[in-house]
Amino acid sequence: MRFIKTVAMVAGLAMASALAHAEPVTIKFSHVVAENTPKGQMALKFKELAEQRLPGKVVVEVFPNSQLFGDNKVLEAMLLGDVQIAAPSLSKFNKYTKQLQVFDLPFLFKDMEAVERFQQGPAGQELLNSMTGKGLLGLGYLHNGLKQLSATRELRSPKDADGLKFRIQSSDVLAAQFEALGAIPLKKPFSEVFLLLQTKAIDGQENTWSNIYSKKFFEVQEHITASNHGLIDYLVVTSNEFWSGLPDDMRTELDGAMKEAIAHGNKIAEEKAVNDRKRIADSGRSTILDLSDAERAQWVEAMKPVWDKFAGEIGQDLIDAAVASNN
Repeated sequence: MRFIKTVAMVAGLAMASALAHAEPVTIKFSHVVAENTPKGQMALKFKELAEQRLPGKVVVEVFPNSQLFGDNKVLEAMLLGDVQIAAPSLSKFNKYTKQLQVFDLPFLFKDMEAVERFQQGPAGQELLNSMTGKGLLGLGYLHNGLKQLSATRELRSPKDADGLKFRIQSSDVLAAQFEALGAIPLKKPFSEVFLLLQTKAIDGQENTWSNIYSKKFFEVQEHITASNHGLIDYLVVTSNEFWSGLPDDMRTELDGAMKEAIAHGNKIAEEKAVNDRKRIADSGRSTILDLSDAERAQWVEAMKPVWDKFAGEIGQDLIDAAVASNN
């Protein structure tokens, strides 16, 4: 009996020693924006917290500015195991689920508080699991903010956009949004937008104050309309295979680190929406137009038919839940 106990003790010590000297889990976090954006800061905060809570067990490598993958390729790479965490725009998941198109509907949310209520409510939380059948798992929503329109000419009414070429993300909803204005939507990677604007290959784009400032779009766009017409948020996502393959205690720590990092990023997003707009205005490179209530109503009327066009794909119940978050 003493021999058996001794063998068991030696085996246990050997296993503990092996675990202590095991190679740390490497987590590659790929994203497409600058490090001074809410997403960039969130990724760095996650790295800090994860490595702090799991010293020697986890190494987080962050790849900003499309250094590793663009948003159009990162999900495929994730399913192949080449990257473990990404945070693509909510517009990038059309191939995996049609439900997330709800976030692309124009003038759906009146403000970011409404967005937060919807995302943290039952319908929004259920959407985190909408792609598990395709191998992807949502870990949380990261804010960037509400979108503004920029162009080579002033956009005061919908007819001002007629005939202009706008860069959009790869979203059929966003294509329909600009087609409703008589504009020409062009699906192009985020990393190409500045050059496309600079060379006049496109006339305009839609983005948040944070992205317009950090990527210097305001330097090559004369006019910005403060339209708040849509949303750019991100879904922090991982693969089912990677996440479920982690030890329970490690997964719990990483989940906690991610939640804290997202909260950090969302606070920055809120601050940057105000501060980056001011920086753009102070630069004098772009004029910023604030719409009157009557002018805004014209844009809402022009874009509202897009809701009905995609209700069948998204689900009317989901749209209704999003609308209810405005109250």
